[in-house]
Amino acid sequence: MTWNPNDLPLQTGKVVAVTGANAGIGFWTAYALAGTGASVILLTRNSKRADAAVQAIRAHVPTADLTVVPLDVADLGSVRDAGARLADLPRLDVLVNNAGIVHAPRRRELTADGLELVTGTNFFGAFALTAAALPALERTSGSRIVSLGSLASMLVRLNTDDLQQERRYSGWNAYAYSKIMLSSFGYELDRRLVARGSGTRSLVAHPGYSISGRTRTVPGVNEPSRLGRFVDTLQTPFTQGKEDGASPIVRAAIDPAAEGGTFYGPRYLMKGEPVAMKPARITTDERVAAAIWAEAEVATGIPLL
Repeated sequence: MTWNPNDLPLQTGKVVAVTGANAGIGFWTAYALAGTGASVILLTRNSKRADAAVQAIRAHVPTADLTVVPLDVADLGSVRDAGARLADLPRLDVLVNNAGIVHAPRRRELTADGLELVTGTNFFGAFALTAAALPALERTSGSRIVSLGSLASMLVRLNTDDLQQERRYSGWNAYAYSKIMLSSFGYELDRRLVARGSGTRSLVAHPGYSISGRTRTVPGVNEPSRLGRFVDTLQTPFTQGKEDGASPIVRAAIDPAAEGGTFYGPRYLMKGEPVAMKPARITTDERVAAAIWAEAEVATGIPLL
């Protein structure tokens, strides 16, 4: 079917949860979905920025049904609390695993649970939240889980014997590893859901090269400096704003023709309208997925499927 990001199908009566919805791609995903009539749950760590996000969305959709749920994906205790609230919902149509760290620290750091910080935030937290929310998703007909991939997954080689980089760490690899792991999880999750006869589907989407300086100003949500906007504008030929970067995620979440295991991204890789794409080979390797899944179950202490 033809997909028009400016004319989204109505989602009245549906419930969507978006992690990291107070800023960046997560905010613009929540913003777009609220405009479709869906009830949107904003899972965020920063309450002040969450309030700003709610205010901005309500300026766009005065009647928007919005709920803020505290969530720090780097803290498995916080994930358990947020996951319990999702699990208790009478329905949950979409879970978007968006929250994460983009700028990794130069030196290896740990979460409160003793996990490598970037992987713990970008992947293990999403794994644990998905496991907790799955009961609500599976009792909702046609539900979906959308996990955020990245172009970085195409640029590094993954060492499955050192997924948390205990032996050799670099910030760039930490970010790329985490995104490979989250994408691999998305595809493996869909395979396992199909195998068990579940009606829930898992998809992966990436926002291309979407930057703050090419995104419109939203008080408390996106406020780049004049210098930052100038520098980002110089990259116009191969970048886009985050409102456009959210389009592949939105399509994966609500396109009625979308199928489980599909990867959505910008047509021109870094920018453009959302289309189905071929994922990086490593993210669909089932042997790699098995290693990643096993690592996640050990790291979180949560068996999933």
